[in-house]
Amino acid sequence: MPHRYLLFYKPYDVLTQFGQPSELPDPAPAYRTLKDYIPVPRVYPVGRLDRDSEGLLLLTSDGRLQHVLTNPRFQHPRTYWVQVERSPDEAALQQLRQGVVIQNYRTRPAKARILSQEPELPPRDPPIRFRKTVPTAWLELTLTEGRNRQVRRMTAAVGFPTLRLVRVAIAHLRLDGLQPGQWRDLTPDELAELARLSPRSRPRP
Repeated sequence: MPHRYLLFYKPYDVLTQFGQPSELPDPAPAYRTLKDYIPVPRVYPVGRLDRDSEGLLLLTSDGRLQHVLTNPRFQHPRTYWVQVERSPDEAALQQLRQGVVIQNYRTRPAKARILSQEPELPPRDPPIRFRKTVPTAWLELTLTEGRNRQVRRMTAAVGFPTLRLVRVAIAHLRLDGLQPGQWRDLTPDELAELARLSPRSRPRP
């Protein structure tokens, strides 16, 4: 059976898994999961997005590709649009670019820039808490690793807490054309690009 490769726009407050968390007490409230949106059997997410994050997920039945895209040694880029409290100055951006220390670990260098205008995104449901006295700014961050809540911890470490987080790209794959809760199969061109990321390519040392 040929492998399936799907792109999904994960909405806010959806778990990146198909089942309910096993560690919750019984009875416990049911969370929305991938099962509520994706009827395709035997596909699994490549990496994760936190429940309170939004954006692009790749799902596939191809275990080798999952390994290539999730192994940090291969350093495949992931791009995020991040709404933060206040507007970071150049010193904060430079810290993000050089790497910040989080729990005795220095993150890898990242690409970081301020977006000149608010990106066109579907509204979040529920919206972020608005405070008239606290301005916000949007950043574009591109990372080559995906540690737990890394983007949020990085922006907090330089003094600008994250309010909203949307992943817009994984390598060459983009969120364009999808709305929250929608999914689609990859196009032939996207599949051809994925083939170049096969385990035959050598990871960086």
